[in-house]
Amino acid sequence: MSTTYETLLVEERDDRVVVTLHRPEARNAISGLMIRELHAVCDLLEHDPKLLLLTGHGGVFAGGADIAELLRRGRDEALRGINSRLFERVRRLPMPTLAAVDGWALGGGAELSYACDLRIAGPDAVFGNPEPGLGILAAAGACWRLPELVGESVAKQVLLAGRNLDARAALAAGLVIDVVPADKLLDAAHALLDRMARSSAAALRLTKLVVDSPGAHPVADDLAQAVLFEGEDKRERMSRFLEKRSRA
Repeated sequence: MSTTYETLLVEERDDRVVVTLHRPEARNAISGLMIRELHAVCDLLEHDPKLLLLTGHGGVFAGGADIAELLRRGRDEALRGINSRLFERVRRLPMPTLAAVDGWALGGGAELSYACDLRIAGPDAVFGNPEPGLGILAAAGACWRLPELVGESVAKQVLLAGRNLDARAALAAGLVIDVVPADKLLDAAHALLDRMARSSAAALRLTKLVVDSPGAHPVADDLAQAVLFEGEDKRERMSRFLEKRSRA
């Protein structure tokens, strides 16, 4: 059943889903409606696991959450974790996710990109979490996810000192995999997804599951590997590799 979206542009391909945040009148700010529509995308990807490419319309990823909506939210809404529950769901999608970021990725927009497995940036990308200046904190994952991505020192520069990471700084900190010209950003993002799509889907899913598992240990590795070792995909891929090497 097809879904109609008001805040997203969604393209379903054979091996991936491309989602463009699309609120041009508000710099793609993340509204409650966008959250609900992104949950619908997660429903799709959990039912039919595919790679996800997430980007923003008009040279902006997302200029933050919708401040007018945040102003109206109170304690009960905070305890519901409206944004944080979605972003954690994005993080736990079964197949790899990639954010292609150009322009502003601030506040909730930055946190949504942090929830993806990988990020690639255009030259004008800027990541920042200015929430304390608005009397709140970055409560949708940045306070614990960003230190895991870039280290405690850089994370505190962003979260406490209000430092924005431009594309060059984000690359140096390891937050993004590459910085490419804006007009090549989506092409580069798709090329990266193409590379992953050539791998075994089962191996990608289990690798992501093990990497993301809290307190992962050798037993988790062994169990995941045991599943893959019994798969026909592994036998076919390794046989092709050996045949190719024998002909070299």
